[in-house]
Amino acid sequence: MSIYYIPPVNLLGRGCLREAKDPIKALGAKKALVVSDKFLTSNGTVKKVTDMLDEIGVEHVLYNDVKPNPTVTNVNNGLEVLKNEGCDIVITIGGGSPQDCGKAIAVLATNGGTTKDYEGVNKTSKKCLPIVAIATTAGTSAEVTINYVITDEERHVKMIMVDRNALASITVNDPELMISKPAPLTAATGMDALTHAVEAVVAKGAYDVTDSTALYAIKQIFNFLPRAVKDGSDIEAREQMCYACFLNGIAFSNAGLGNVHAMAHQLGGLYDLPHGVCNAMLLPYVEEENAKAVPIKFRPIAEVIGMDVSGKTDEECVDFVIGKIKALSQEVGIPKSLKEVGVDNPDFDTLAEFAMKDACAGANPVFFDKEKLIELFKKIA
Repeated sequence: MSIYYIPPVNLLGRGCLREAKDPIKALGAKKALVVSDKFLTSNGTVKKVTDMLDEIGVEHVLYNDVKPNPTVTNVNNGLEVLKNEGCDIVITIGGGSPQDCGKAIAVLATNGGTTKDYEGVNKTSKKCLPIVAIATTAGTSAEVTINYVITDEERHVKMIMVDRNALASITVNDPELMISKPAPLTAATGMDALTHAVEAVVAKGAYDVTDSTALYAIKQIFNFLPRAVKDGSDIEAREQMCYACFLNGIAFSNAGLGNVHAMAHQLGGLYDLPHGVCNAMLLPYVEEENAKAVPIKFRPIAEVIGMDVSGKTDEECVDFVIGKIKALSQEVGIPKSLKEVGVDNPDFDTLAEFAMKDACAGANPVFFDKEKLIELFKKIA
């Protein structure tokens, strides 16, 4: 038996934000904590949402101090605003950072304690406050998953929470909110999405339903990410990336991820690096290693991205997939090494130690010991 988690209401496609009024109103909330960041506030994206809340009579207060890698302090500060203002719903606007921060706030509002108490899998006892998760990037899929990630500033560790009680009530994926995103952000978030989808297929917890959504997402990302990076106003490309991210989100939320994320989380925690870039750099090398144990997993991936797999060996399929991933990263401008993003002397020992303890590592199809992790980190140094 498999349990499949997905938010109960999901709005997808261009202009769908305008259709969110009735579902939000149906939640019966009186006052919303709007969680976002300074950039989305300054460019008018947040106002589009708050104007809508005004139309349906939902009061709101804004908390927009979320960092790109949200911290325990960000969560605590947002929770204080929520309590002081008497908010009974959380509305998140942004990519993975506001989504994750908002989830943590909503969880603490009903469960109490601190974010550190809930590191791991299903540590809460109560459903979080209702969350309306409005995505502005096609990448993290945080709006649709049961996962969230918060950086512990004291330990310099990204804490991974996998919790069915953190699932949003309503999600909104409107490509019209994404057309202003710059090419580097589009590339990084798009490669993050590809990592989610590939890891969902390769993960130990993968099964037919998760494979079907993840494989379609992989196909669409290869087809449309280069277009979205080249021309941010290409609404068809933006929309197809929205669909891909929604599908891979519900795939990995149920199948799990793996050592790409386990390793990328440490780079973000120690060096405050962009999550999508870290995933993209690591993806081909981790999957090359995984393929030694489960080469059959790469055959369907090869097929959906253009290979005629009839008569081909599993190893030939693996080589095709790894080559295509590297070529896509290069095409969309992903850095190739940690040096390019300002990390000259990585602490490989600490990175590997923390990666072994990461919640995502357990879903990887094969165990990587410390020596293997160090070897893989060195490939991107």
